[in-house]
Amino acid sequence: MTLDRNSKCWCGSGLKYKKCHLNFDEKLESLELQGYEVPSRDIIKNNEDIEGIKKSAEINNGVLDLVAENIKEGMSTAEIDKLVYEYTVSHGAIPAPLNYEGFPKSVCVSINDVVCHGIPSEDRILKSGDIVNVDVSTILNGYYSDASRMFMIGDVSEEAKKLVEVTKECLEKGIEAVKPWGFLGDIGAAIQEHAESHGYSVVRDFGGHGVGLQFHEDPFVYHYGERGQGMILAPGMVFTIEPMINAGRYEILIDADDDWTAYTKDGSLSAQWEHMLLVTEEGVEIIAK
Repeated sequence: MTLDRNSKCWCGSGLKYKKCHLNFDEKLESLELQGYEVPSRDIIKNNEDIEGIKKSAEINNGVLDLVAENIKEGMSTAEIDKLVYEYTVSHGAIPAPLNYEGFPKSVCVSINDVVCHGIPSEDRILKSGDIVNVDVSTILNGYYSDASRMFMIGDVSEEAKKLVEVTKECLEKGIEAVKPWGFLGDIGAAIQEHAESHGYSVVRDFGGHGVGLQFHEDPFVYHYGERGQGMILAPGMVFTIEPMINAGRYEILIDADDDWTAYTKDGSLSAQWEHMLLVTEEGVEIIAK
């Protein structure tokens, strides 16, 4: 839709188009004419959206801080779920995973060879040597946030510790690759190169995603790929980077009994870190971590 320069901007800011997204749209149109994939308008968040997402992220970060303070050997993953639920609802928010497409709990807790989507249970007790991903997502006033952290329980092997550390480095490399008017593919390439340089593999069945007004939005963020490929990264885009790195091969299996829990096919260890980011005119801002 073509707007008059003096019309109100399509983003909902209330500003005149010429004072808001006119130059932005002209830049995207030029890039699209050159054959590049550009984001649609519904991917771009306005200032009101961004503030709402950040308030949601404050709670999400608080949940992960609480987990970090309490997670320990001997704790059940159901206890982690209870911590997450009670903190979230006491702050006026909703745990996004709860009943999402049938997921029965408020948080994903994935241990050792579980790649993602581990379902909390009274029967799963954390043991010394475990590496644990706790993936938290929050809805506040209709705005979504999403992040995860790894935790090492007790006496962790050097092999496991290295995987956790390198996976965090993969996340950091991916974030460093985010440049306004750069390419989505730069993120995956940076992650893949770092993981494979350490002899690890990058899970391909899952990736990062747009987030904010819904739990999962466009674009899909691949954690492998080629530089200079994929969608243009425009200011106002909000998405997660959440590399899942396996010590062995990248193939996975989904538990046939619960249709959620994803395991490494070869039984090797897996680790994941996730941050939620905002692309800005100057670079990138980490919103949830």
